[in-house]
Amino acid sequence: MLSLSDHRAARLAALTAPDGWLNLVARIDLAPGRHLVGAGQEVRLSSGPDLLGTLDLSEAGATFARPGEAPQPFQPVPDAFPQLRVDPFLLEIHTVDGSPALRVRDLTLRPTATLRHFPDAPAWTIRARWEKIEAQPTEITMKDGSKAEVSLTHRASFLHDGQAFTLTPTHWKSGKPMFVFRDRTAGETYPACRFLFGEDPDDREITLDFNRAISPPCAFTDFAVCPLPPPGNILPFRIEAGELAP
Repeated sequence: MLSLSDHRAARLAALTAPDGWLNLVARIDLAPGRHLVGAGQEVRLSSGPDLLGTLDLSEAGATFARPGEAPQPFQPVPDAFPQLRVDPFLLEIHTVDGSPALRVRDLTLRPTATLRHFPDAPAWTIRARWEKIEAQPTEITMKDGSKAEVSLTHRASFLHDGQAFTLTPTHWKSGKPMFVFRDRTAGETYPACRFLFGEDPDDREITLDFNRAISPPCAFTDFAVCPLPPPGNILPFRIEAGELAP
């Protein structure tokens, strides 16, 4: 596991990377079929040429062709959605609950960010009980009001002030369970939720280091669609650890 300082450095690098969250300039809902994309087309971009090219979208995948060039397929990306670089943009087919959209990142932008944190709090590094449960298909609410289906397969339990609480991960990234939670610091932290990735799991325990809790992508851009916490992940106390609101 990275040190906390290295974790925060990697976090900032990911936010400001070409495929990070700070250079998103559009998210455009799409239907299957052929679409003209550009500043003057049906799929309208806010900058770039009048006709950037033609996007073909089907159940088999997506391709993009610049004028006069052969179509190029969008490429799979680990823990992300299919992407294709079409200068000056990075295009991404973002699908939520079966509904596709085109996300556009402007590679000419050089975004910067300053992340703020609570003071380091060793007491909020918790070795929690880790249990596998029978898979439970569950509908969760997204920040834009839409719904998404997830499968709940594990839960983490810990004590706070002598009382037991349980957090359930709704997503997994790079093999790590992701907990979407909210606590009584909401407002000082991003109001909708924070994300926390579990670390070092074994058959019985997992580390919940709330010093590594982060703001979700929708804290940085209106073009992200973030999950909200399931009811059991809304905690009735303050966790003064991790990222403050941007």
